[in-house]
Amino acid sequence: MNMKNLSAVGLENALAAKLEKLLRGVDWLRGWQIKHVGEGSDAGFDLLATLPLPGGGKAALCVECKRELRPSVFLMVADKTFSPAGRPKVVVPVLALPCVSPRVAELCAEHGWSWFDLAGNHRLDIPGLLRLQHTSNEPVHERPRPTANLSTPEAGRVVRALLLPENAGRRWTQRHMQTHCQPNVSLGLVNKVVRHLRDEAFIEMREDGGFQLRDPLKLLFAWRDVYRFDRHERRGYFTLLRGKKLQDALAGLDLRTGGFAAYAAFSAAEFQAPHVRQPKTWLYVREKDVSTFERLVDAKPVESGENLTVLIPNDDGVFYLGDGGTMGDHRMRCTNAVQTYVDLFHCGGRGEEAAEALLNQRLKPEWKIRGLNI
Repeated sequence: MNMKNLSAVGLENALAAKLEKLLRGVDWLRGWQIKHVGEGSDAGFDLLATLPLPGGGKAALCVECKRELRPSVFLMVADKTFSPAGRPKVVVPVLALPCVSPRVAELCAEHGWSWFDLAGNHRLDIPGLLRLQHTSNEPVHERPRPTANLSTPEAGRVVRALLLPENAGRRWTQRHMQTHCQPNVSLGLVNKVVRHLRDEAFIEMREDGGFQLRDPLKLLFAWRDVYRFDRHERRGYFTLLRGKKLQDALAGLDLRTGGFAAYAAFSAAEFQAPHVRQPKTWLYVREKDVSTFERLVDAKPVESGENLTVLIPNDDGVFYLGDGGTMGDHRMRCTNAVQTYVDLFHCGGRGEEAAEALLNQRLKPEWKIRGLNI
């Protein structure tokens, strides 16, 4: 279906037909009606579906039909209320689009809206009557292209800085953000990512022109889902050093590299939120510092039987610690908890389990302390 050539009336008719098909799919549902509210109406919605309730009275679905709606724009109307004629017992606001993105669907659920699209994906929740949900149909209309690609290393630097718990309550300017995303992130790139995060309602803009993190959990999940762990080169090593001797050698590596080595994945999680223990030590080491690592730790590359897993990052942003990151108690520093989380989620083994523990024990509590809603 070509949305560009479809008139507003044509789109409304197509969405009305889709809603009718969804309701007809409920075999036991009887007595419902759908009508067009009519152009020029001040009702604030386009379609009205009425359905009889089991205990008497009616439920009203007040359907707003839109050709396109960014998440940030949805937030501007999310709290509006509808008062359809007939005083129905239940009033349900419904958003209807050619294609509903996962982010818009999340926001609808948060604000008590139902929704459906032309592909037949839907979530219709009518208290006291029914709940219908289906989300696996392929879109029949191309989604708007995102302003920025969160899977790129440069965009990842912006996301890390935003999500770092120590930064979570901060009021940012784009130039200030740029200083946290060095090297090689231009002000233009920061602007592009910020506009995307604004459109997706992950951040909120301030009257002074700055911006602030709004939805850390959903932004973390959005970044996690596009994060490319496979871009980091993975090497296996073996060393005879154990315990404190290994810890001391790695602390020396931290000093020698100027912060371009860090405990990663499971090993970082052991310090940040102990949950899943395993025998290997996981590290990030910058490519140019690998020979220093091999010498200080007396590590030999091996094809199997490794007790050190070394990740050579494709981007130095993995070492970002914010303003106050330092070494631990005479040990090498860890990746920040946000970086640890996304690496754990993708590194295999019991990584997803460890990532969930880190999220619940460390990230969520710290975000809440800083006044963010989780």
